[in-house]
Amino acid sequence: MTNRAVFLDRDGVINVDNGYVSKVDDFEFIDGVIEACQKIKEKGYQLIIITNQSGIARGYFSEDDFINLTQWMDWSLADKGVELDGIYYCPHHPEHGIGDYKQACDCRKPQPGMIHNATEHLGLDLSQCYLVGDKESDIKAGQNAGIATNILIKTGKAITEQGQLDADYIIDTLADLVPLLK
Repeated sequence: MTNRAVFLDRDGVINVDNGYVSKVDDFEFIDGVIEACQKIKEKGYQLIIITNQSGIARGYFSEDDFINLTQWMDWSLADKGVELDGIYYCPHHPEHGIGDYKQACDCRKPQPGMIHNATEHLGLDLSQCYLVGDKESDIKAGQNAGIATNILIKTGKAITEQGQLDADYIIDTLADLVPLLK
């Protein structure tokens, strides 16, 4: 297995961000994402999803709801020839969480915990990795972990001025990542 990977945020990168997406009926792949993921895999990169899911912490949906949706997404991608190498999520929120989910943790982006876990589990060389996210906290997580190339994508949240300064590249769609991969 290769030690190179592309880390993708979920909402706004893989699927349309309709706010706290937790059901299959609310999940919509962004146009061209599946084909772009196929090309990323063809180039020999592991494909990893890292996603903050504060909807769990806030009590909007359960962790089981998230897992069921994630399994459906994973199967949907696999049916199109895209095998994900890892899916990591943070169910916490330091201010708006309920019960055990209310905590400051090292996994909630911009903290690098999910990336570090993936690196340990999958034997990654972060100097050979890319991260694609739709907000500044995604880019900061990549930088905090030591990922070589951190990219903002325009398919999700509005790009902030600080995000523009921090990102190595800004792309319109995930397909625009493919020519950047070495």
